Amino acid sequence: MIVGPTASGKSALALDLAKKQPSVVINADSAQVYSDLQILSARPSAEEMDGVSHRLYGYIDGAEACSAARWAADAKAEIAEAHERDILPILVGGTGLYVRTLFDGIAPIPEIDPSIRTEVRALTVDEAYTALLKEDPTSADRLNQKDSSRIMRALEVVRSSGKPMDHWHAHMAGGIGDDIALHPLVLLPPREWLYERCDRRFGVMLEDGGEAEVANLLKRDLPADCPVMRAIGVPEIAAWIQHEISLDDAKAMAMAATRQYAKRQFTWFRNQCPAEWPRYEEIINNDNLDYIVRLLQ
Repeated sequence: MIVGPTASGKSALALDLAKKQPSVVINADSAQVYSDLQILSARPSAEEMDGVSHRLYGYIDGAEACSAARWAADAKAEIAEAHERDILPILVGGTGLYVRTLFDGIAPIPEIDPSIRTEVRALTVDEAYTALLKEDPTSADRLNQKDSSRIMRALEVVRSSGKPMDHWHAHMAGGIGDDIALHPLVLLPPREWLYERCDRRFGVMLEDGGEAEVANLLKRDLPADCPVMRAIGVPEIAAWIQHEISLDDAKAMAMAATRQYAKRQFTWFRNQCPAEWPRYEEIINNDNLDYIVRLLQ
């Protein structure tokens, strides 16, 4: 398994490893699951796949929302099929929640009472956070006070189930972490190198058809809260297409958002992955690909 922030070279490493033995590359990136985001998600093209089987790439329509639970179920099926065929499943991506759900399982939280959900969602984020401090202080201490979606979720869980989030997280089920032989590698290259790659890659995305990809999404008139409409680059390019901002502003905003996302991923993988998982913190290029691949074997 190869994980790390966006633009860190995960796909190239996975392909290099896959060419050394019968393998299948399985996507663990939440943006690359959508068929509508070929370019802006940096999904590998058929040419870049170079004849190696790739799964869970571009297999979900943008009108749908892919949850971590759905992806984990699909990934389990792909991993099981690879084992049945006696080939190596190579998991590659940058969505920590997906990886954690696959290995650790899902908290068996009961369905939320609709009336409680309506009641909670009518609160402001400050009102919800104040209530959460009283009803589930552990979750309140853990969450950012402005993270409205997670605050609302924690509050509706404790009110609907009578138990806090920590109770449910202690009863995770369905993970495969204890059932497989895992060879992980966490890529944490120098941040300045990573950020430069993020900026350069977004410029290439625009040259390669990013504008047309967003224009096609706008024609579909999808709800603004669809994951594909919130993907980095889509809101910025959409605002430019609709003459709300200049192209230079769209580029600057999208590049800044990409760097911020890479920073969050970097921090997550550094702090949330098990300490025993090996980290590679050098610049990644063709000269050291073979060495990095050996770390995975």
